[in-house]
Amino acid sequence: MKDAWGKWGEADERGALNHIGAPQVRNAAQLVRQGRTISLAQQISATMPVPSSRPGVMHFMNRDGGDYAAGRRRPGGFQFADDTVVMPLHAGTHLDALCHCWYDDMLYNGFSATEVKSNGAARLGVQQLGPIATTGVLLDFVALNGGPLADGFAIGPNMVQAAIERSGALLAKGDAVLLRTGWQERSAAGEPVNFDNEPGLDREAGLLLAEAGVALVGADNFAVEVLPFRAGTVFPVHQCLIRDHGVVLLEGLELAELAAQNVARFLFVAAALPIRGATGSPVNPVAIL
Repeated sequence: MKDAWGKWGEADERGALNHIGAPQVRNAAQLVRQGRTISLAQQISATMPVPSSRPGVMHFMNRDGGDYAAGRRRPGGFQFADDTVVMPLHAGTHLDALCHCWYDDMLYNGFSATEVKSNGAARLGVQQLGPIATTGVLLDFVALNGGPLADGFAIGPNMVQAAIERSGALLAKGDAVLLRTGWQERSAAGEPVNFDNEPGLDREAGLLLAEAGVALVGADNFAVEVLPFRAGTVFPVHQCLIRDHGVVLLEGLELAELAAQNVARFLFVAAALPIRGATGSPVNPVAIL
């Protein structure tokens, strides 16, 4: 299934983000009432949980106060600190580029999988996404359920519809839909992190969102979709949203503070680091109320 292929031309590399035009940005800006900004990102640190398939975060200082205490020269009295971070791009709060996953050797919009090479993706790299500013819609499954969803809980279309009705915010083309499952909050509260067991969307729910014309789907878990997968499938929501429909995924959100504001629609802003050919990027999404 590839309903979005060719919709914005054979050379398109932005997918469903094309739903966001000047009218969508202006409409989203009109949602700002308080002038309050809320970061939706995890803090990046060397102790941040990362799946075992990826290296951990490394943060080290190139120059610090100890160097000067040890006698480092201070030309003109000037002193400074400098540091370096090494981390996987799919860790913490991050965007998945449209080259992140595929099947049948074909990426979104019919590009060949051979376009993803050892030196990066020649097509659909994260730099193609550009800055994102649109209406954000929070679907709060924690409030709907009366508490965080259990690991392995599959959110189906009916539950998505119930969350939409509860929010009072009908979905529109170009929206960024954010899913609060409570998984990230449980982890932050000290529960052991298990990246193989998470509540999240099933494929049918993902397809419902894609067909509604949303530009981005984000969640407070690591996979957006339910883990473990339904028997006989592997990352079916990733395949449906990214590869078939060109919908960008945003993973690892912090949504408790936003949920506490009881605001269903808001101005959502995010921008990936424009790393040429990258399959993803750390990001600090912001809700502006």
